[in-house]
Amino acid sequence: MVGYHRYEGVAATTILAELYAALRLYVNFFQPSFKLAEKRRDGARVIKRHHAPATPCQRLLDDPRTTGAVRDRLTTVFAELDPVRLLHEIRRGQERLATIADVTPQTAPPINDALDQFLTGLRIAWRDGEIRPTAGAASKPKRERRRPDPLLSVTGELHDWFLAEPWRTGRELLDKLQAVHPGEHPDALLRTVQRRLKIWRAEQAHQLVFGPMALTPSVSMAS
Repeated sequence: MVGYHRYEGVAATTILAELYAALRLYVNFFQPSFKLAEKRRDGARVIKRHHAPATPCQRLLDDPRTTGAVRDRLTTVFAELDPVRLLHEIRRGQERLATIADVTPQTAPPINDALDQFLTGLRIAWRDGEIRPTAGAASKPKRERRRPDPLLSVTGELHDWFLAEPWRTGRELLDKLQAVHPGEHPDALLRTVQRRLKIWRAEQAHQLVFGPMALTPSVSMAS
């Protein structure tokens, strides 16, 4: 489906997520397959009998254990899907990945240590939450802030800079903040910016791994 190239970077991760989201819908709703119903041996001969070809969606609808709510949901999703459009999205995703794979190391954009650490964190993002994306974490009492938030007025601005360039370090973001607002944010706020950056990277890693709908609102942008 995606070849044997090694894809790196946030852009490739996003393309892969979009590609497999379209592929999952196409396979589950439009691609029928055979399922083995019976297998028996007659001497040296093995005889196999299969069920009639059906999509995973059809099998779920035919199962008497499927609840009415699930049936209604599947019917609604199926009515909104267009197999031609899904195939087009799959092909477009493959083309975008091929474009990334064809970039030579000399022309590829440099990846600094901060971005490497961020991408490495994707492999262990599951340790910070439930395996199931829909599982909700138990709410914990929030510790009251002991002092006013020194970045309250510029949190939105910092978050926008992070979204535009997620590989930037806390030091670089603080330097940019000091250049835009001279004399207002001393170097002593570096640890505060770094903690804020750690929360945003964890949120972004969780979205890339589990999807945007899986992120719980337990950590706000201004935390």
